[in-house]
Amino acid sequence: MSEQPATESTFQLVHEPSFSGVIHGVVQTPDAAGARPTVVVCHGFKGFFEWGFFPPLADLLVQRGYTVVRFNYSGSGQKPGDDVVTDLEAFRRNTFSLEVQETLRVLEALDELAPGRVDLSRLAIIGHSRGGAAAVLASAAEPWRERLRALVTWASISSYDIYRRGEAEVREKGYAIVVNGRTGQELKLGPDLLNDLDAHPERLDVSAAAARRRSPWLILHGTGDETVSTDEARVLARAGATGGEVALELIEGAGHTFGAQHPFTGPTPDVIRLFNATQTWLREHCW
Repeated sequence: MSEQPATESTFQLVHEPSFSGVIHGVVQTPDAAGARPTVVVCHGFKGFFEWGFFPPLADLLVQRGYTVVRFNYSGSGQKPGDDVVTDLEAFRRNTFSLEVQETLRVLEALDELAPGRVDLSRLAIIGHSRGGAAAVLASAAEPWRERLRALVTWASISSYDIYRRGEAEVREKGYAIVVNGRTGQELKLGPDLLNDLDAHPERLDVSAAAARRRSPWLILHGTGDETVSTDEARVLARAGATGGEVALELIEGAGHTFGAQHPFTGPTPDVIRLFNATQTWLREHCW
């Protein structure tokens, strides 16, 4: 496939359950006319659609002929152009269920976001870290269970229970402090995440969703991941084996962001492997 020039436009998608009432994002399309295979990208915890490797990933895929949709979860507390969390209350009140709902809302609105530029028969979704869990859950939901042609997760969690580690503090104080390692910003996590897990254990069961989904799935994970153990990738691969084609690729020595930083300073060898494996999978299953 030859490289193609692209156009880019931001969007605000109305979604009343979100904290701001809208989901903010960006659509990039090749200038070549017609509906294109389309990729939706989901960021992770303390991430946002402009972080580090997401813009160069989108640029690469658009050059290869895909329409690419990136967006911020409203609970990220960030809008386009924000480099830190500016809506601290949204961050504190965020829930996993809301992130899944917002992922589904974006999928439902693809024709609206890029009229005439989305081929609904060739859809894929990519998620990093916690965004990987949201992508898996969305891929198991109707009607996307039958419609998505490809799923790719990067350093994904296999369960939201990782967020129970600070449960005692949250229950006692009403919040726990997490520090953004990049900015040093101190952020509060409230009890809504835990309450969501307690109230919806089946709806938020990532492994069960992995088994239900049908789209061919590539699981990419670094063996040096300091945040999410490679054991979680193996859990996902075992669960996903009953749902259809699944491939687990471990990138030796790679960390949670595969060496990428924000602002992006160029691709590391691990990011190159990540991007190459991702675009190869999309080419095989979603082109």
